[in-house]
Amino acid sequence: QLQLVESGGGLVQPGGSLRLSCVASGGTLDDYAIGWFRQAPGKEREGVSCINNFGTSSNYANPVSGRFTISRDNANNAVYLQMNGLKPEDTGVYYCAARPRFCYYSDSPPYFHDMEDWGKGTLVTVSS
Repeated sequence: QLQLVESGGGLVQPGGSLRLSCVASGGTLDDYAIGWFRQAPGKEREGVSCINNFGTSSNYANPVSGRFTISRDNANNAVYLQMNGLKPEDTGVYYCAARPRFCYYSDSPPYFHDMEDWGKGTLVTVSS
């Protein structure tokens, strides 16, 4: 089982930016696709973005397309989510998750499927 730890959340004003980090241990990161998910208060968890094991393919949920960018640094066992143009509706606990090699994507929520290993989350609050 891959262990995942998220960091980088915080309070930001609408239109601002944050960069989230997901650091993995217990496995070789280039064996795993990594996805970012979020859960707003009172709502179901939904997928945000996913990147395959070598970083050759990335996908984004429609609500964040054009504003968020996922990237990875396998040498440092890390995956990042750069979030720009943040909106209040982006508020929630953000989780990273792993599955072998490839992302499973669809055009409707939850957008990404069949993740196996999960971190405990980092809180992002977008408010003025």
